[in-house]
Amino acid sequence: MGASSDVERHGADQKCPDQGLQVFMDRGMRISEKHDPLTAHLFLIESKRWRVLRPKMTPVFTSGKLKDMFYLLTQCADQLDKYLDQFDGKEVDIREISARFATDVIGVCAFGLQANALAEEDSLFRKMGKKIFEPSWKNMIKFRVRNFAPRLFEVIGGLFKDQELNDFFVGITRDTIEYRKKNGISRHDFVDLLSMMKDNWNNEEFELTDELLAAQLFVFFIAGFETSSSTMSNCIFELAMNHEIQDKLREEIKEEMERNNGVVTYEGIKNMKYLDKVFNETLRKYPPVTSIMRKTTSPYTFPGTKVTIPTGTNVWIPSFAIQRDPKYYPNPDVFDPERFSEEEIEKRPAMAFLSFGDGPRNCIGARFGQMQTKVGIIKILQNHKADVCEKTDKNYMINHRSFLLAPVNGVVVKIIKQ
Repeated sequence: MGASSDVERHGADQKCPDQGLQVFMDRGMRISEKHDPLTAHLFLIESKRWRVLRPKMTPVFTSGKLKDMFYLLTQCADQLDKYLDQFDGKEVDIREISARFATDVIGVCAFGLQANALAEEDSLFRKMGKKIFEPSWKNMIKFRVRNFAPRLFEVIGGLFKDQELNDFFVGITRDTIEYRKKNGISRHDFVDLLSMMKDNWNNEEFELTDELLAAQLFVFFIAGFETSSSTMSNCIFELAMNHEIQDKLREEIKEEMERNNGVVTYEGIKNMKYLDKVFNETLRKYPPVTSIMRKTTSPYTFPGTKVTIPTGTNVWIPSFAIQRDPKYYPNPDVFDPERFSEEEIEKRPAMAFLSFGDGPRNCIGARFGQMQTKVGIIKILQNHKADVCEKTDKNYMINHRSFLLAPVNGVVVKIIKQ
């Protein structure tokens, strides 16, 4: 079946049938806790453990918790603003700068630690972030063998094990939890949540090990910095190419900041309707995860057809292709935030926009990611403009070796202080 017909059929009523939501609760991607213990996280883990862990982790992403963390995020954003001043009139890889900012945010909001990715070139947190998504042949082979030859991976998986990465995340999770308990420290953040889970664990079906806890912190780290930073940089790239849109957004930011005495507020972000359009159009054109993966847990018959797929069938939904389908987005290569006006959204099936996934296994950190990305964009544009330069890859050549959507040549723009 074509992507368009599938979206139209299942999106006609704006929601997937309840049966489908229950059937497609597995990701369908292999994990190996023996050789790659950090893969046993909420994004990849099988439905049995996912059903238990997901509701226990959801509370940290409520609006109340996000408000409590907001001041930490704005502190990182102020550092980003000052950091950019040194590049006035210079060409920079805004993708790398965005990654450093997002790493600092995740460091302080998730781990309660200063990552210092902006301040220090050799930040250990940034080093670990690069290792995770390095588009190397070793990482590519590991991914393919683990998913398509799992029995072989159980034998040779040790050859691909990154002991430094595992030790870092397991160690920092265990040590931070123990340090806070010993010193009576409570920050109401992700580490505190994991600590409470560990103290109150009474599930007999599986053990909540240090490795399993570390895997949950690990996925918060990688999802929080990579997807947010890529969306930030892709947004700045498009704004550098489209000055009218950039000027309109900067004006909205200026007006909202003036209403709040020059301070970014949690409520103020919600008031920026054009920023929301720009944010969604960036995700529409550049979804970090280009395909959504699911696996059937029981037989499923597509509504309105006689087509049935058996239990254990892997299904790949091409979100990148759907979100660039001219049937739903005319002239899809054009960056047009007005696609996300209320009127235009109503014209499309809900399943035509899948940047945060859908169903029970949608992105648990979507609200945190939106908040972090929008604050970063605001701080970049508040006192600076972005423009194209000689090194800007205006064609945005995609790196096909990368697990997530990424450009081969980075995102190089000129930063102008104003």
